[in-house]
Amino acid sequence: MNKDMAFQTGENVLLKVSPMKGVMRYIGPFEILECVGPVAYRLALPSNLSRVHPVFHVSMLKRYHGDGDYIIKWDSIVLDKDLQYEEEPIAILDRNVRKLKTKEIKSVKVQWKHRSIEEATWETERDMRDKYPQLFVDSGTISFLP
Repeated sequence: MNKDMAFQTGENVLLKVSPMKGVMRYIGPFEILECVGPVAYRLALPSNLSRVHPVFHVSMLKRYHGDGDYIIKWDSIVLDKDLQYEEEPIAILDRNVRKLKTKEIKSVKVQWKHRSIEEATWETERDMRDKYPQLFVDSGTISFLP
C-alpha cells in the first residue's frame, strides 16, 4: 500500500463525500480511532452522522493538513448512507445564450451553498428552472436566495 494511504490511530483525516455524481468534496477533520484490517479505518464521527457507518476504505480518506477550500463544514450538511448530500443553489450570477445551428441554449452561472464563487458552475437554465423555480422571478429575471 502507498505510504500516503496509510494512517495512524489518532491522526486526523478528511472524508470524501459527493454533492452530485462525479463531484467530490471532503468533510472533517475526523480522528482515526483504529485500523480495521489492512485498508480500512474506524473514524470518530459526530452524533449528527450517526446514520453513517464509521468504517471507511482508505480510498475514502485524505490526510488532513489544516488548509483547503475543498473542506465543507460537516455540521452544515445532511449525508445519506452513500455519503452524498444535496447541494443547493444560493444565487444565479450570470446568464449566457449559446447559439447552435437551429436553436439557442440558455445557461445560468450558479453559486452553490457549500462552494466559493470561484467554483460557480454553468447549468442549463431549463434544468435550473425545473429543479429550483424559486431562483427565478415571474419576469424571468435573476433572483438571489437569502
